[in-house]
Amino acid sequence: MMDGCLQEIHWFKQRYNSWFLGDYVCEDGSLYVATPVDPIFVVLPLMDQARMKGDEPGKFRALDEIMFVEGYPGYGHLLPLMHELLEAVCDIKEIGLLKFYRLDDCKLLAWLCCKVKHTMKILPTLNKHYAGRSEEDTKSDAIGLLGEYLKEDPWLFCLCNHLGVDLEATKKPRLKDSDTMDLASEKILVQDFQGGNNANKGKASQKSTANRGRSSQKKNDEKGLQKITSMFKKS
Repeated sequence: MMDGCLQEIHWFKQRYNSWFLGDYVCEDGSLYVATPVDPIFVVLPLMDQARMKGDEPGKFRALDEIMFVEGYPGYGHLLPLMHELLEAVCDIKEIGLLKFYRLDDCKLLAWLCCKVKHTMKILPTLNKHYAGRSEEDTKSDAIGLLGEYLKEDPWLFCLCNHLGVDLEATKKPRLKDSDTMDLASEKILVQDFQGGNNANKGKASQKSTANRGRSSQKKNDEKGLQKITSMFKKS
């Protein structure tokens, strides 16, 4: 929780990355990023279980009763956020000053559809790979992202059926900028070790004679230089 907003932690790491910290080099160039997440995704399994749905819509339960999970006291921190949020996906009964909640399938499906539409608008602005995709592909990507927070049966299955999207299409891997950078880096490294393409090999053979003449001069110039590793202290 941060400033009344639930945050989730993402771990990001590129293949060739490090941090410079003062006089030291941190080999692990990974990064942890906190981003907001809708608490409804977190409590949805609790709401579904609490109503004890069978052939009937299920039971109404008090929110503090729903959020109490033995051995997991962290759910209690979400209580102040849930009273207003659950109105979007639950039926509510008021008895005096008390409110009782029951998850409603129709409201939940409508809420998920709004999430899909909002995600479809945002995706093309975040990543150049999404900008050129068709509307159907973008819809599948959006549902796939939401699927990381939903049980496949029944919620993801119902959402795909409602929007006319193949469930398997939402499971296809999504290409990220970091993946593209890694592929480009690998290609450059392979070219470096293999000597580049045929044209570069031809040019390299033409310059080999001139390079031999400069090698002795280069060794003399390097005598007064220090290795870059000597500039850093061992941690």
